[in-house]
Amino acid sequence: MKLKLATYALAATALLSATGASFAQAKEQFFPLLVYRTGPYAPNGTPWANGKQDYLKMINARDGGVNGVKLSFEECETGYATDKGVECYERLKGKGATLFDPQATGITFALTDKAPADKVPLLTLGYGLSASADGGVFKWNFPLMGSYWTAADILIQHLAKKEGGFDKLKGKKIALVYHDSPFGKEPIPLLDERQQMHGFDLVKIPVTAPGVEQKSAWLQVRQQRPDYVLLWGWGVMNSTALKEAQATGYPREKMYGVWWAGAEPDVKDVGMGAKGYNALALNTSGTTPQVIQDILKHVHAKGQGTGPKDEVGSVLYTRGVIIQALGVEAVRRAQERFGKGKVMTGEQVRWGLENLALDDKKLAQLGLTGVIRPISTSCMDHQGSTWARVQTWDGAKWGFSSDWYQADEQILKPMIKSAADRYAGEKKLTRRSPADCQS
Repeated sequence: MKLKLATYALAATALLSATGASFAQAKEQFFPLLVYRTGPYAPNGTPWANGKQDYLKMINARDGGVNGVKLSFEECETGYATDKGVECYERLKGKGATLFDPQATGITFALTDKAPADKVPLLTLGYGLSASADGGVFKWNFPLMGSYWTAADILIQHLAKKEGGFDKLKGKKIALVYHDSPFGKEPIPLLDERQQMHGFDLVKIPVTAPGVEQKSAWLQVRQQRPDYVLLWGWGVMNSTALKEAQATGYPREKMYGVWWAGAEPDVKDVGMGAKGYNALALNTSGTTPQVIQDILKHVHAKGQGTGPKDEVGSVLYTRGVIIQALGVEAVRRAQERFGKGKVMTGEQVRWGLENLALDDKKLAQLGLTGVIRPISTSCMDHQGSTWARVQTWDGAKWGFSSDWYQADEQILKPMIKSAADRYAGEKKLTRRSPADCQS
């Protein structure tokens, strides 16, 4: 797909460099959209980006914006590269940015030090820095709905259930085939912790990005003969891993991917060769949800869809919709405190993200019933939910193969606090005071 730079509504702030002046004169809520529609990660990054953009279009078309405030956006191509992501951030932040969804863990790491000074929140749904769930230290980071630590914890819980209990994991061999990047390395501390608790053997097998060459990795899998393989991949790495597993003869039913390795682009080219492969799921897919129906009606039916109609409702498209919906609801929540019908600053939107309260009734109003679980954030909890399910590919489609799991907070909370405190010490930060939580 060709690189697309789109602005849906006229931006009164486009030529202003001072953030304060931008918000003072803005008539629209501006969402900068970091995307990667080019390069080896484009097949996965594109539907994600299209879902975000279509949701903004739908809110404008159906609702006239948020309490009368129109939503505008501009895309910037990162190619999944950290340096380009930082360049996009620097170029777009001065236009009155509402929030940033970096769309990459590496970019998130680079922006985490910049966001506090610029007073713009980072929404990293299901990715990013796991320790940033601690809002006491990471005031501007929001890893909503889960992190790589929650993902790894849930996968170990699922394997324990399959084996008949955590005690049955002792002596088992679990291989982590991971993208050799901040993204792929992020689950390792949690897996190390679980390994010490349950006595399984953890084999770590890195794959050089982007992951088109995995012969040596799967040679190690064949030599190690693990009981299970955890796949921490993204983009072309996932389909390549499944093809290598097939060639090696490793059972796909013993493979479990993170939720970024459980979408249509990961398996469609492998087809029946991926049958039995499992992956975590943060959200449902399909065109049944009301929010998807509204996008089809108000956007695609009018010929204004960002991408092809047949991708609407796919796993990553839907995740893009969810991310943008949570961002818009943060604006709506902020308006309740700072003024309905007004453009919210990044700092005000940060407060909105920190005070989300999306119960079943609210999710129904948003058309998200059944798509995600309720989510509620606070000053100290910037994650809001730690639930996921396992889905399995049957050769033609994904289907849920487990009930919901919740990550074990007795394990996660101490790890998160310890990592956040360590980060605060390195950066010479102090924890937020109760007064700051009220501001």
